[in-house]
Amino acid sequence: MGYGLGVFLLALGLILAFAVQDMISAVDLTMVGYILCLAGVLVIAITAIQTNTRRRHTTVATTTDHEGRSATTERRTETDPPAPPAV
Repeated sequence: MGYGLGVFLLALGLILAFAVQDMISAVDLTMVGYILCLAGVLVIAITAIQTNTRRRHTTVATTTDHEGRSATTERRTETDPPAPPAV
C-alpha cells in the first residue's frame, strides 16, 4: 500500500462516480465510485499515519580543538515505535 494506490483508487472512484454514464444491470456504478473514493482516502490516511509513526531523533554536536577550530556534526536516527506489550 502507499500513496500511489490511494490516489489511483480515488481517481478511479471519482471517474466512476461523476464521469461514467453507462449502466450495468444490477450494479450502481455511482455507488461503486463513491466506495472506491472512500477506500482511496482511507489508504492515503493509513499510509500517512504509518509514515509519521516512526520516531525521529536529531543529535547535533559541536567540537572545538585546541587551535580554536570547530566542527559540527549532525546525526539523525529513525526508529520504529516500540511494540505494544504482550497480553
